[in-house]
Amino acid sequence: MTIALIDYGAGNLHSVHNALRKAGARHIVITADADAVARADRIVLPGVGAFRACRDALVAIPGMVEAMGEAVNACGTPFLGVCVGMQLLADAGEEFGRHEGLGWIPGTVQRIEPADATAKVPHMGWNDVTLTGAPGLLQPGEAYFLHSYHFDAADPAHVAAVTDHGGPLVAAVARDTIIGCQFHPEKSQAYGLSFLSRFLDWRP
Repeated sequence: MTIALIDYGAGNLHSVHNALRKAGARHIVITADADAVARADRIVLPGVGAFRACRDALVAIPGMVEAMGEAVNACGTPFLGVCVGMQLLADAGEEFGRHEGLGWIPGTVQRIEPADATAKVPHMGWNDVTLTGAPGLLQPGEAYFLHSYHFDAADPAHVAAVTDHGGPLVAAVARDTIIGCQFHPEKSQAYGLSFLSRFLDWRP
């Protein structure tokens, strides 16, 4: 089984690669080659930094967005987006203006505005992951978060898990063969490795 870890200059590739290996992956290709992504059995899109910068870097790779869309939405290849890689699934992000996302899961990425004034932004550190449905690929537990913007999903059915930071925030979104997590599995120790292991075994 080949895992395509997309290299677009906007992700912590070393840490994600190591975490995938610890979770059981044997053939991981770190790649900016759209053809390699199209052939992969699993696709992982990491992401750190600003929404616009990540989106622009991804779009700048010839054929990458098209290859991802064909593999995931037409062929059903399991896909994992991590942090900003998850946020890019939205219709748009509002960091430094409004910028178009992939539009795979309807919603908008907006700045965190905690109802509790004592909750600081960015949301950083360990926090609960609370499921909105039955356990499966996602399990309840604690994971590591680091973000100032959150995914405001248009359809609650696409929210797979939430966390609380001065009010509820989306911790994960999902539909069909797509899963996106706001938390960093590569920094979430046993919880994160367990999640990645289930992703590798996932048969949606």
